[in-house]
Amino acid sequence: MGKSRKKVQIIILLLIVILGGYAITTQVSGSNGKPTEGSKAPNFDLLGLDGKVHTLDEYKGKALVVNFWGTWCEPCVKEMPALQAQYDKWKDKDVVIVGINAGEDKMAVENFVKQVHVSFPVMLDPEKDAIQSYGISPLPTTFFVSPNGKINKIHLGQLDLQTLDQQIEELVNS
Repeated sequence: MGKSRKKVQIIILLLIVILGGYAITTQVSGSNGKPTEGSKAPNFDLLGLDGKVHTLDEYKGKALVVNFWGTWCEPCVKEMPALQAQYDKWKDKDVVIVGINAGEDKMAVENFVKQVHVSFPVMLDPEKDAIQSYGISPLPTTFFVSPNGKINKIHLGQLDLQTLDQQIEELVNS
């Protein structure tokens, strides 16, 4: 009985050491499930305002700008003209800009898109699945994804036209 008790104690001790090491490594490396620059962009499966379901895979081989936004978010609203201008500039050069709305009603999003004359693809995230998988906080947040699906840059907050243009140029040349 003494030998089996000692084995159980050793196994428990090993589990504690392994779990402790994992916890420390996770804290030190900052690995909290959020994608980081250089990591693979998480997939999404979202309904677009065009009525079709869109996934990250359909943009393989193209430079992709993924912008998370909300109609109630003032910085999001202010950056929409810059996003639209860059969409118009780059759309014929294998660059796609997509907007992912943060959980709002389809009608509200459609009305907003019409009002501000947005023509780039806009998707709805009613359950906020993409918001969670991309670890979004705050809005707006923009991911610049290379044609091979890796995140080149993450920009938190409002983008201006010049910064957006520089980031897309860098993305295209990467």
